[in-house]
Amino acid sequence: MLEKLFHLQEAGTTLKREIVAGCTTFATLSYIIFVQPAVLSEAGMDSGAVMAATCITSAFAMLLMAFLANYPIALAPGMGHNVFFAFTVCGALQVPWQTALGAVFIAGVFFVLFAFVGLREKIMNILPDSLRNAIPAGIGLFIALVGLEWSGLIVQHDATYVTLGDLKSPPVLLSLFGIGVMAVLFALNVRGAILIGILASAVVALITGMATFQGVVSAPPSMAPTFFKLQIPNIFIQPELISIVVIFIFLDLFDTVGTLVGVTQQAGLMVDGKLPKARQALLSDAVATSSGALLGTSTVTSYIESASGISAGGRTGLTNVVTAALMLLALFFHPLIKMVGAGYNIGDNTYLYPVIAPALIIIGSFMLKNVVHIDWEDFTESLPAFLMLLIMPLAFSITEGIAFGFISYAFLKLVTGKGRQVHWLIYLFAILFVIRYIWLVG
Repeated sequence: MLEKLFHLQEAGTTLKREIVAGCTTFATLSYIIFVQPAVLSEAGMDSGAVMAATCITSAFAMLLMAFLANYPIALAPGMGHNVFFAFTVCGALQVPWQTALGAVFIAGVFFVLFAFVGLREKIMNILPDSLRNAIPAGIGLFIALVGLEWSGLIVQHDATYVTLGDLKSPPVLLSLFGIGVMAVLFALNVRGAILIGILASAVVALITGMATFQGVVSAPPSMAPTFFKLQIPNIFIQPELISIVVIFIFLDLFDTVGTLVGVTQQAGLMVDGKLPKARQALLSDAVATSSGALLGTSTVTSYIESASGISAGGRTGLTNVVTAALMLLALFFHPLIKMVGAGYNIGDNTYLYPVIAPALIIIGSFMLKNVVHIDWEDFTESLPAFLMLLIMPLAFSITEGIAFGFISYAFLKLVTGKGRQVHWLIYLFAILFVIRYIWLVG
C-alpha cells in the first residue's frame, strides 16, 4: 500500500529511511509548537487553543502535501508571519485578532485561486531581486529584536530609546545560556539544535525556580477559544485592511516559492529546472493557510527545516506522514509546552520569555543570509533594500518596511531613467502605500 501511495522504489528510498527523515524534520521544526502560542498570546489569543490549532493545522497541511504532491516538505505556521500578525496587525494597528484571522483567511482564499491558475509563480517574478531578498532579511531582524526584548538583553531607555539590559539578572543569564547552547549545537551540525536548546533552558528554568512544573502529559487543550472565531473584514468599510491582506499574501508568496525551490533542488525533485507538481504543492500550502485561520492560527507555509529530513534521506510524502503523526502526538504534551512558553514576571506586569527568546534570535540570524544576494553596488537597488532592513525592526512593523522599500524603489528608478525596468504593479503598490500614508495613517 505504501509503495502504491508514495512510490518508494521509484524515489530511491525505503520505509526506514522515510521514518528517520520524518523524525528528523519534526526535531528541527517542532520549536514552533512552543513559540507560536507565546507569540500569538501577545495578540490576546488563548495559548492552549493556539497550540492545538498549530499542531492540527500543521499535520493537516503535511498530509495534504504528502497525498497531493508526494513531496517531503513540511508545513507549519511561519515565523515572521506570526510576528507580523501579533505585533504589527494586532499590536501597532490595534486590529482585533478575530479580524486578523479573517485577513489571513482571505489571503488563503487568494492563494487557492492563484494556485489553480498558476498566478502565484508569475507574481513572484515581478519583484526585483533586491526587494525579494530584503524582505526575509528584514523580517529576520524584526524577529531577532523581539527575541532580544523577550530575553531582557535589550530594554527601554528614556534617552536612547533602547539600551543593553542587566546582564546579571536571572532571565538574561538564562537567555544567554539558551543562545549559547543553540549556537554550539548548530556549529556542530546537531539536528534539532533549537528544540534541544529550548528544552535545556526549560530544565535550567525549573532548577532555578524561573519556571513551575505543570506536568508533562494531559488531554489536548480545547480549541474553543479560537475555533471559527475569525471575523471576515469588510475591506470596503475598512480600506486600511487591504494593505494587511496584501502583506499576508506577499509574505506567504515569498516564503513558499523560495522554500519549495530551495528544498526540492536539494532533494533532486526538480526536472529541467521546474517542479513537476508545483501546482499541487502550492495548493496544499494555500488550503492549509485558510484552514489554519478557521482553527485559530496565523499563516501556514512551507518550512525550510524540511531540508533536514531530506538530508536524512526523505524523498516522498511518507516523510510528511511521519512528521504529521508526531505533530498530533505533541497535542498530549500541553503542560510541558505551557511551562516552556510561560512568561517570567519581572514586576509592573512586565514579562520576559527567556526560554523562548533564544530561538527567535537564532532564527532571525538565519533569515539575514539573503542580504548577500542584494546588489549593493547599484544605489537604486541597495537603498530600498537597506530601508526595508532598517525600518522593519525600528518601526516594529513589517508593513512599514515593505512600504518604504516599494516607494523608494519606484521613485529612484523613475528619476534615474530606469523606470521601464520596473513592472507596473510595483508602481501601483508604491502609489497605494503613499495613499495609505496620506489618508489612512494618523
